[in-house]
Amino acid sequence: MINHSKKARELFEQGYNCAQSVFAAFSDDIGMDFDTSLKISSSFGGGMGRLREVCGAVTAMFMIAGLKYGYADPQNDEVKAEHYKLIQSLAFRFKEMNGSFICCDLLGLAKGPDDPAPETRSEDYYHSRPCSELVACAAEMIENTILNKKMEEEK
Repeated sequence: MINHSKKARELFEQGYNCAQSVFAAFSDDIGMDFDTSLKISSSFGGGMGRLREVCGAVTAMFMIAGLKYGYADPQNDEVKAEHYKLIQSLAFRFKEMNGSFICCDLLGLAKGPDDPAPETRSEDYYHSRPCSELVACAAEMIENTILNKKMEEEK
């Protein structure tokens, strides 16, 4: 089995944004080709287009959870509630582990949008930001969720 955490970190260090790194690491698992997974998640880096809101790695976890366990029937409130319970659980565990799930808080930046132009990736960039660790954390969390749900189904 692929180590999604390692794959997500590698993708981030290749220059993909946080959301792309986590989401694309699971492209095979969610039945999506790699390029499509990169495009569909490209808007969520930097806390939603560098708005510094919800961390892109967290958003990618939610998107993966939606593809794996989401609902399609708008009338099934029980299934909706169960899905939102999963999403909240992921968010709160991520926050417990990292102090927040909000990009600007995680990076120690002021609230509000950032310059839309991405920063140049350099050794200093990677050493000054926790993003590699955050994408690895998010990928590990959703991977563990998938494995746990699979084990539950097999019981």
